[in-house]
Amino acid sequence: MINSHTAETSTGRPVRIWILLGPEIGEKEAAAREIAEQFAGKAFVEKTTYYAGDTPVPQMVSAMRNGSLFAAKRIFFIKNAEAVKKKEDLDLLSSCMASPQEDTVLILMSEENSISKVLEKAAPPASKRVFYELSDSRKTEWVGAFFRNKGFRIGTGGIQTILELVENNTQALERECSRLTLFLDRQKEISADDAEKWLSHTRDESAFTLFSRIAAGDLSRSLESLRTLLGAKESPQAILAGLAWCFRKLRDYLTLEESGVRDEWEYKKIGVSSPQAKRDYAAAGRRYNPEGADSCLALTAEYDALVRSASSFPEQILMDQYLYKIHCLAALKGR
Repeated sequence: MINSHTAETSTGRPVRIWILLGPEIGEKEAAAREIAEQFAGKAFVEKTTYYAGDTPVPQMVSAMRNGSLFAAKRIFFIKNAEAVKKKEDLDLLSSCMASPQEDTVLILMSEENSISKVLEKAAPPASKRVFYELSDSRKTEWVGAFFRNKGFRIGTGGIQTILELVENNTQALERECSRLTLFLDRQKEISADDAEKWLSHTRDESAFTLFSRIAAGDLSRSLESLRTLLGAKESPQAILAGLAWCFRKLRDYLTLEESGVRDEWEYKKIGVSSPQAKRDYAAAGRRYNPEGADSCLALTAEYDALVRSASSFPEQILMDQYLYKIHCLAALKGR
């Protein structure tokens, strides 16, 4: 829990600049909301969100330095803060951070564990928080507690299957577990088969089903899956985040394969034990080597930046291009 009322700078003044980092999106977003709510109190607050790379830093700083005609307090969020890299941008933003206005709170956010040292040094030491991925034990406890609080019973197999099929952050876990409660029977313990059946049912298409198509090398079905997702208003950023998670897991899977490990427990530790997960990663492992998985991650990050900055270029074309290049990377395995 973050208490923005008690957090102070070295001069004893309340913290007005926060840096929230790390891949655990759910806890990080909750911390940002808590900071915002505590700062706002009962006042009328103006909230503005920027994505680094989309909005020029001078435009962000200009807005922060100019007062609001209507709001008593203002909160600015800068997401993807790791993308602020140019010296002139770092100097400008850090100078703004060094002397924030009394009516303003600035929250810099990133899924990385660090951002430019220039920005980190411009913020009070008490303001930085890193939200790491949940450990296996914490994830297991989180899912078990979620269903118990909803009046359900769930077995170890059910929990493990959910953790394999859902992104590794509490935001995604809460969303998918909430959907599961709409279909499951409170009188029956949730098994691995129940979890896999209903997660597939409630999520006709997702980044994970798209990954299955990629793993199978089926470009045509991958494009169909993508169109279904975009047609259902799934954001390209969310799709790419899910695929990045899958490619990171693929890299772990390939590391085990190359080391000759065949212990089922080792596969469970990286989240590959359900029949569907085993099929997907075995198929992907036949198409990509570790370098290919790294290239896929780099390409995914590149297109995440592109779709965020593409104000006029059609997202559909960018995403089609991304999928084509992902499939082409597999073709390079044997070279």
